[in-house]
Amino acid sequence: MKRFHVHLHVNDLARSIAFYSKLFAAEPARVEGDYAKWMLDDPAVNFAISTRGAQPGIDHLGIQTNNAEELAALKARAEAADMALLDEGATTCCYAKSEKHWLTDPQGIAWEHFHTLGNIPVFREAPAAVVETATACCTPTPRGKPIGIPVKSAGSSCC
Repeated sequence: MKRFHVHLHVNDLARSIAFYSKLFAAEPARVEGDYAKWMLDDPAVNFAISTRGAQPGIDHLGIQTNNAEELAALKARAEAADMALLDEGATTCCYAKSEKHWLTDPQGIAWEHFHTLGNIPVFREAPAAVVETATACCTPTPRGKPIGIPVKSAGSSCC
């Protein structure tokens, strides 16, 4: 079974946790100082919020798989469709270790396909050498989101 993933940026984490807990009739499965996540079965969704964004709204969408085989099938489908793909492989983000790859839709919305391998105590384990600068149009942000991955469409070279 695959699970739909939505990650939103929010301004007020506590107010948003209260709202979404009422909306879903469930408490978050994980809460940190800047992050909360609900792992809902009905509907099957991994819904996350964080205060790490520049402005409120959709950060990214995704599909979480139960196993490596499902993740490989999603990657093969994207590659067969000639979609630009950023393969992060094993990485850390959102208090978890995962295998993942990213796509960007024609509007620039990031889509993540991932398989969670385990939890970690920090939002992301970043190499010490990561510098938060954009050096080229198609360079992803240090958080790993594929901002600027070229979308395969007529006349599009990047973003």
